[in-house]
Amino acid sequence: MHPALYVFPIPALVIYIIFFAIPALQAVQYSVTDWDGFSAEYESVGLGNFRNLFTNDSLFMNALSNNLKFMLVVVVFQTLLALMLAIFLVRNSTGSTLLRGLFFFPTILSSVSVAYIWKFIYDPNYGLGNSVLEAVGLGEYTSAYLGNNEQAIYWVAITQVWFHAGQMMVIFIAGLQGVPAELYEAAEIDGAGKWKQFTKITWPMIAPATAIVVAYTTIQSFKAFDLILGLGGLPPRRSLDILSTRIYSTFANTEFGYAAAQSLIFMAFIAAIVIAQRRLLKLTQKEA
Repeated sequence: MHPALYVFPIPALVIYIIFFAIPALQAVQYSVTDWDGFSAEYESVGLGNFRNLFTNDSLFMNALSNNLKFMLVVVVFQTLLALMLAIFLVRNSTGSTLLRGLFFFPTILSSVSVAYIWKFIYDPNYGLGNSVLEAVGLGEYTSAYLGNNEQAIYWVAITQVWFHAGQMMVIFIAGLQGVPAELYEAAEIDGAGKWKQFTKITWPMIAPATAIVVAYTTIQSFKAFDLILGLGGLPPRRSLDILSTRIYSTFANTEFGYAAAQSLIFMAFIAAIVIAQRRLLKLTQKEA
């Protein structure tokens, strides 16, 4: 390799160090202090911030609980919906191409636009959701939607699924189109049905695509900051508070040291969940 080629990664490496590595190290430094973000001096509190998070901070634990509920619904239903759409639209016909574009369209909208669209749908008085239910004779199923504290986080999760399912569909389509057609032909000759072909050929062969979709969907569900604010206001009420909005609120209260500790826990949760998901996917696809 020519020595000059080693020069090309330098700009990207410099940007990474300045904007990612250094701030991450500073977050570690501030997480063990009581820094308010403005004072020139601050005191070390050791692991006090982390102990307080798990033993004496009901707001943080509530946000964590909400985020886990949100993530579970989004990962399961968004992945399943994206996979179903990809299976039905994998062929490169004119109709499939048009439908792909239709399902992908929400992804190009801004999160704020999506939030306001669904805020109108969820409005309990004149929103589209209750109006449709009443129009088809299902008025007893009308809901307060975001006004129902026990259900609010799940309605936001449905919005997230609608928002990004088309994006994940494209990844699955790429994975499905990479499966050799000869495998399906051989399976049909051996008398394997559609379900057998899916479990023994399709599912193991799209393992890389599935890993990408699940990991990306998980990260999205922890970073649904603007969608939560658009639907729940600023700051969101307790029933809609997730980790990203809780960290924002802590920074806004000039508790920078405490917010830095929350941010590290936030990153650790995402990393742990993604690693666990990857191992679980490997196990299920090996068994298939």
